[in-house]
Amino acid sequence: MTAPHLVHWPPNLPHQLTLPDTSLFYNAEVSARRYPHKPFLLYYGEALSFKRFHDEATRLAGFLQTVCGVRAGDRVLLYLQNSPQWVLGYYAILRANAVVVPVNPMNLGEELAHCVSDSGATVAVVAQDLLPNALPLHRPAGGEPPALQHLLVATYSDYLGQPEGLRLPDFVTAPRQPLQGAGLHGWADALAANHTPGPHNAGPDDLCVMPYTSGTTGHPKGCMHTHRSAMCTAIGGMHWFARTQDAVMLSVLPLFHVTGMTGDGGRAHAAPPRDQLAGDCHHGGGLPGQPAHWRI
Repeated sequence: MTAPHLVHWPPNLPHQLTLPDTSLFYNAEVSARRYPHKPFLLYYGEALSFKRFHDEATRLAGFLQTVCGVRAGDRVLLYLQNSPQWVLGYYAILRANAVVVPVNPMNLGEELAHCVSDSGATVAVVAQDLLPNALPLHRPAGGEPPALQHLLVATYSDYLGQPEGLRLPDFVTAPRQPLQGAGLHGWADALAANHTPGPHNAGPDDLCVMPYTSGTTGHPKGCMHTHRSAMCTAIGGMHWFARTQDAVMLSVLPLFHVTGMTGDGGRAHAAPPRDQLAGDCHHGGGLPGQPAHWRI
């Protein structure tokens, strides 16, 4: 018997999908080999190629493992606004065989502490403008949770070019500030350390990402997604929306949210939510607010 909804199914689309038995990070590795010089992300006009993206994510993964002690299955917080560093941090965590815990950048105090404590994270990738919110939880020597022993601090302006005719937010253009103290690490220093990560052995059934609910009816709860479940959304969306490697998407939805994490392939223009940038989607694509993220 034919399922009723298949009567309305788009023509030429399969009714079932065979999913790859690989991790989400492997998508980035394949794209870097296939399209090394193609822009993956554009941030106020500044391009980040697939090759550079893969290289930097790999070196950051090495730093997370070697300096921050990240091990397979560890939860690592991701606490930034939409930016190249957000996506790089995401894939660096995956390359380290760890689990991404994306956090709402509007979370403060108790909200942030809950995500740290509930997830068990001891390492966080944090934006410079949000660092004051994370410092009260920073305890280099460890201790009872919530306790973040290592903070990898990103500065948005490190990935800015020379955008013309745009009035950028102050937190985006702010220069890099010096860091002092144990367990505080600058993004540029982490890249310069050039650490090589261990083997990438995360599989399709390993935990991949754990976004938190808004907590409308109580404390926010972590939603556990494996690499396979994330891949299902990635592959399914590519087919459903007929996206190719040449699609161009404007990313304005918050990346910490599941609707921001699901992308549509090709090239993404990343912008902080509610920013004035309308995007330079001159090659076509669309404006669903979703980046080329899971589907790279």
